[in-house]
Amino acid sequence: MPNLEHPAYPAATLLHLESLVPCRESQVSMLLSIFGERQQLSFPSIFIYGHTSSGKTYVMQTLLNILQLPHVFVNCVEYFTSRLLLEEILIQLQSCSSETEQTSHVPCDNFNDFVRLFKQAVASQELEGQTLYIVLDRAEQLREMEANVLPAFLRLQELTDRNVTVVLLSEIVWELFRPNTGCFEPFTLYFPDYSIGHLQKILSQNHPPEYSADFYAAYINILLGVFYMVCRDLKELQHLAVLNFSKYCEPVVSGEANERDTRKLWKNIEPHLKKAMQTVYLREISSSQWERLQREDGEPGQLKGLSAHTHVELPYYSKFLLIAAYLASYNPVRTDKRFFLKHHGKIRKTNFMKKHEKTSNHLLGPKPFPLDRLLAILYSIVDNRVAPTANIFSQITSLVTLQLLTMVGHNDQLDGPRYKCTVSLDFIRAIAR
Repeated sequence: MPNLEHPAYPAATLLHLESLVPCRESQVSMLLSIFGERQQLSFPSIFIYGHTSSGKTYVMQTLLNILQLPHVFVNCVEYFTSRLLLEEILIQLQSCSSETEQTSHVPCDNFNDFVRLFKQAVASQELEGQTLYIVLDRAEQLREMEANVLPAFLRLQELTDRNVTVVLLSEIVWELFRPNTGCFEPFTLYFPDYSIGHLQKILSQNHPPEYSADFYAAYINILLGVFYMVCRDLKELQHLAVLNFSKYCEPVVSGEANERDTRKLWKNIEPHLKKAMQTVYLREISSSQWERLQREDGEPGQLKGLSAHTHVELPYYSKFLLIAAYLASYNPVRTDKRFFLKHHGKIRKTNFMKKHEKTSNHLLGPKPFPLDRLLAILYSIVDNRVAPTANIFSQITSLVTLQLLTMVGHNDQLDGPRYKCTVSLDFIRAIAR
């Protein structure tokens, strides 16, 4: 029995709509009730909010397209000023009907001009007999525009005296939108996060035709078991499901296991999912690079090239400066003579030194060091003779800008600037190689 029912639309259309928006039937049913029939006067403004990847944009686009309702869809991040936003609405409004020719671009400097041009566009497109929907995605950007833009959109139906509904889509609650001077209150609708059961149902719909639905559902269940605690983003989970499915199928393709042998399939895919979990959201490498690394590597747990942070390209002397800074941050000053001088003589190991060297300097964190100590270590570790030119000092400034070094204290100190090295030991090892 279909969950969506409305007398204005055919049952087959509603059934098709329901299949395209799984786990959002209650929200779609509420929107259908608010919209009513095409010629009926709808609510002036609707505010839809929910966390990222909860289906707000997709549901609105699918609903308006399947029911063939006249609408304008604008992303407020792309059109970040009021003039760009208003002009884009008018441009899309002109193209609502393919029968009429495109009119020339008309500049729209303020909301008064927009109301006048909006009335003309609606009359020319013969949209007066049905509701027109203006959907503003990422509507929180409206707060950065002029103070009259948001209240005017909420009262657009009243200002234009036309059957128009403004739909605001946002990730934040209405209380953070409401102006201090007050405004027309929109109808608010909340899109909750997808539960793990909803995610299982949605992701399982995309199973490849060459494998059974149960086999792919078992794979999705394993994927969610690993990633659900760290990632609830549907788009990210869809990306991970597509990316790792070929590795999950390897034992079945090679004949080592069948589709029901979940234990072997799990042992094969587990190292890859754990490695992918370390880089979730980061997109350190492309999908094609990930798949190529999976095919080329013999040991799945040792996938190379996944940490882009250890492969930063730096100038020649910047690498030596960073190594010298790391040595200066984590080695005591008294050890410089022992490490960097060839004929340093005997160093007596006193009880004081033994007591303090028991604690690892890596656990204590980096220590600040002066500029002259950094340059002294640099001269000792570089084979060639390095002149203290402006090029060297500019590279130190660049390392501070890249946040690989941090300047400690004030610039007006008499003894010169002091720095700290902020990179890890693995980073330095990769640079040193």
